[in-house]
Amino acid sequence: MDGTTYKSLRIEKADGIAELVLTGPGKGNAMGPDFWREMPEALRALDADDSVRVMLVRGEGQNFTYGLDLMGMMESLGPLLTGESNLALERSQLLKLIGDMQQATEGVARCKKPVIAAVHGWCIGGGMDLIAACDFRYCSQDAKFSLREVKVGIVADLGALQRLPRIIGEGHTRELAYTGGDVDAARALRMGLVNEVFPSPEALLTEARATARRIADNPPLVIQGAKQVMEYCADKSIADGLRYVAVWNSAFLQSLDLTEAFSAFAERRPPKFQGR
Repeated sequence: MDGTTYKSLRIEKADGIAELVLTGPGKGNAMGPDFWREMPEALRALDADDSVRVMLVRGEGQNFTYGLDLMGMMESLGPLLTGESNLALERSQLLKLIGDMQQATEGVARCKKPVIAAVHGWCIGGGMDLIAACDFRYCSQDAKFSLREVKVGIVADLGALQRLPRIIGEGHTRELAYTGGDVDAARALRMGLVNEVFPSPEALLTEARATARRIADNPPLVIQGAKQVMEYCADKSIADGLRYVAVWNSAFLQSLDLTEAFSAFAERRPPKFQGR
């Protein structure tokens, strides 16, 4: 367990894998003030923890998350959205609040280490922003996804509109954003939102943990390098990307883990990588 106690999260760490478990306290693990404050803090701590090689994000109970806890956020949002004095000061404060909330999903995207989303039950609104920032996503057969901000008069502003087109394409993203409709697991798989669908939440968690284990068993700095190279190349030409990865390997290829990989191969044994 992580030494820090959170109200909206539970951190479980073992053998290089950290699980971020969404716990609420709102119904359906809804994302209230505690989540938006605690998630960036938890991510910074885990990213700086050399014992953590991969992260898994999941929800506790029957759902991944119902998304933004509107009632829970009214204390901070309400005064900035209503009232006769909603002028420059209040609008500046709202701009800052949105920017602060964005750090929860930005923290996932900027994390050096791979982050896997394991989705069961509902994944609504802010949950879509969160999983879009993860490296890849698995779900169970009961999963349902909805970019539902349009239904409550909000333009999704926490990363889904920017990241989902890279994952599922412009057409699918626009449909989800404009309709606020629901997508079941089968369609999520067809559109590429998830890599695989599992028959039950239990099977989902078993397989997601197995994938996390396979990642954690690989050289951690090489995994982090692959993630950084892919993030850099996302909006670059192939030529720029090839130059970047060549420079990366010129700087970081030499390592004790590389020596261990060759030794393990020659000795026909499993390698033990240390991240050095």
